Amino acid sequence: MPELFDEIINQATILRGTAITAAQNLSDFKRRLELILSQDHREITIRDTTFQEEFAQFCQQLRKQIDADLDTWQQLRQDVRQATHLPSVLQAKSFALRTKTLSRASDELTTSLDAFYVFYKKYTLSKLPVWVLTSCCDDINNLSGKILFLAREISKQAGLKGD
Repeated sequence: MPELFDEIINQATILRGTAITAAQNLSDFKRRLELILSQDHREITIRDTTFQEEFAQFCQQLRKQIDADLDTWQQLRQDVRQATHLPSVLQAKSFALRTKTLSRASDELTTSLDAFYVFYKKYTLSKLPVWVLTSCCDDINNLSGKILFLAREISKQAGLKGD
């Protein structure tokens, strides 16, 4: 059963990595969108011809990753609740710390999405699948909240106070 707690720690790290990477990519797309809007406003030929395609691909890839993560976490949360073996104090603390960094990464993704929207509101050249991105961000935030709750449950089982 200790493998289960090691696995949830590992999966929390993976989800955090997904959120951080998505936030960084979204920041890059925001920068590119800002440049496109500037070129359009000045009536200059838009040089970034692959933006729409790459953005759509990014959204699709993120959606697939989040769907896989949601399925994984649903199973892990169920396994933890059915576990008869208590986690060690070290595992519980490690998981609690990982969930806090996951929560911060989730917040960074939300901040990146908000910054992207500032420029997207002005973008009228074509439709982008921003709704997919919004749903991914919402799913990460919701999953992050559930994982934080799970960390509190595990901390209680391990006898930690205030974590």
